[in-house]
Amino acid sequence: MEFNINYLSFYLIQVDGKEENANKQYKHFQTLTTEEYEGNALKDFLDGELKKIVKRKVEKHPRSEQVPTKLGHFVVEPGYELDSNPNYNLFHKALTADTKESFKEASERFVGAYLDASAVRGGAFLVLSATPEKYFEDTFLFILKCDFEPKVASISDESTLIRNVQMAITTKNMKSIQYPHMPEEGMTEPGELKIHQASHARYFEDFLKFVEYGESMPEIMKTQVMSMVQEHVLETYEENSQERQQFEHDMEIWEASEKREIQERLDTHQVIEAAAQIVEHTPEAELKMKLGETSIKGLLADFGENIHLGKINGRYVLLVEADTIQFEKGVSPIEFHRPDELGEIIERIANKTESI
Repeated sequence: MEFNINYLSFYLIQVDGKEENANKQYKHFQTLTTEEYEGNALKDFLDGELKKIVKRKVEKHPRSEQVPTKLGHFVVEPGYELDSNPNYNLFHKALTADTKESFKEASERFVGAYLDASAVRGGAFLVLSATPEKYFEDTFLFILKCDFEPKVASISDESTLIRNVQMAITTKNMKSIQYPHMPEEGMTEPGELKIHQASHARYFEDFLKFVEYGESMPEIMKTQVMSMVQEHVLETYEENSQERQQFEHDMEIWEASEKREIQERLDTHQVIEAAAQIVEHTPEAELKMKLGETSIKGLLADFGENIHLGKINGRYVLLVEADTIQFEKGVSPIEFHRPDELGEIIERIANKTESI
C-alpha cells in the first residue's frame, strides 16, 4: 500500500543524565507539506516504512505477554463517546489538521506527552499524516521514534578520509504507532491503534495513558481458570472453614509459582467442562505440560477427546489418540515400530509400577 504524505513534523529528542536526574529536551526541526516532503531526504529514509507498518500483523489477544506489536483501544466509560478520551482527541486533532501550523501544534503535544513518560531515549520523533493512494478517503496518523545509530562514520575528504556522524538515526528497531488500526484493507477501526516496539521495554506505549491493550492468551486462561477454581471452592468448602483457608493458601502459592505441579482437585468431567468454556472463547488455546522429562504440546480442545490423563499405581500416564504419526528432525528406530495393543501396554506399566 502506497501513501501520500499530507504533513510531517520532525523533532529531535535529547536526553542527558539518567532516571530522575535526566534532562529531557526536544527541538522542532521542520514541518513539511506534501510538496516539501517530495523533495526532502526524509522521503528516501522512510520509503517503504509506512507500508511495512500497515502490513505488520497484530492480534487482539496475543499468545505471549511479550510481543512487539500490540493492538490498543481508547478507554471509554460506558455511555460515553470516543471524544471523552484525551488520547483519542489528540489523535483526532492531528488527523484532521488542515494547515501546516495546526498539524505542528498537535504534533508537539505528542512530543510533550512522550517526554513525560517514565523512560525516554534520545533520537528522532516523527509525526506523519498520510493518505493511501488506493483508499484515498481514509487518512492515517503515524508516530515514529528512531534511535541514534552508534559509531557511524561516513567518507569525508582526502585528508581525513572518514568523519564521525554524531547524530545519525536509523529505522532499525524503529518504534511506531498507526492510527486508526486497519484490520483489513479498506476497513478502519476508529477506536483502535497499533503500536510496535521491538524491545520488551514498554516505555514507548507508556506515554499514551488512556490507551489499554488486549489481554494475552495466557492472562485470559489464567483468569478463567482462577474463576473456575473459586467456583469450586464455594461449592465444596464452607466459608471460614479450615479446609477452605488451606485451599486458598495453596492456590496463592500455585498462582505465584512458575513451575506448577498437578493439583488433583477436579475430576475429568469438571476439567473438560472448564476447558470447553476457555476453548469457546479462545479456540486456539494451547495445552502445555511436562510429564517427567517429556514435554507435551497440543490444543486444549483435545483434552478429554484425543488426549487423556490417568494414573496407574500412583504414577501418571498420558494417552494420545491420532490417526497418523509423523516424524521430523532426528531419525530414530521408532519410525519402524509396529505399535503394541493398548491392553498390553497398560499391563506392562502396571507390572512395572508394582515392582517399583
